[in-house]
Amino acid sequence: MQEIKMNRGQQGFTLIELMIVVAIIGILAAIAIPQYQNYVASSQVARVMGEVGAMRTQAETCLMNGVTQANCNFGWTNSNLLGEAKSLQTGTDGAGLTVEFGTDTDGDTVDFVATFGAASSGPIRGETLTWSRVGTGSWSCSTSVEETFAPSGCGVSN
Repeated sequence: MQEIKMNRGQQGFTLIELMIVVAIIGILAAIAIPQYQNYVASSQVARVMGEVGAMRTQAETCLMNGVTQANCNFGWTNSNLLGEAKSLQTGTDGAGLTVEFGTDTDGDTVDFVATFGAASSGPIRGETLTWSRVGTGSWSCSTSVEETFAPSGCGVSN
């Protein structure tokens, strides 16, 4: 009986090949992680802009019907990015969202000021996003976050 010899060739990766793969993964991670963190911060600002902006319709309804801030139900649901809301009717929820109704020489004004809380991304924590209504009925958005994280349609007020 004749024995068949098989050429087994290479049976694994060399140390150099493994080190090259680890180096490539390290370089990719060094680039990707900061970009991902920027993306998370930007999306959180855009989310709060939408959440707080949704209350503009109810504020307009209250103003048109002569309902005071204390009696206006804004339909606010808690946001983990701002903290736990208590009562917007009192002007502040004590945890990240302030509502101000007022009147100036141009007419009725409303300000929704959202302060990013502990659950938000590090670069935006403690910063604010404000929806303001001037007496003419037009709304504007401004934020104190870095321009990198500001959503389109919301000016930076640093």
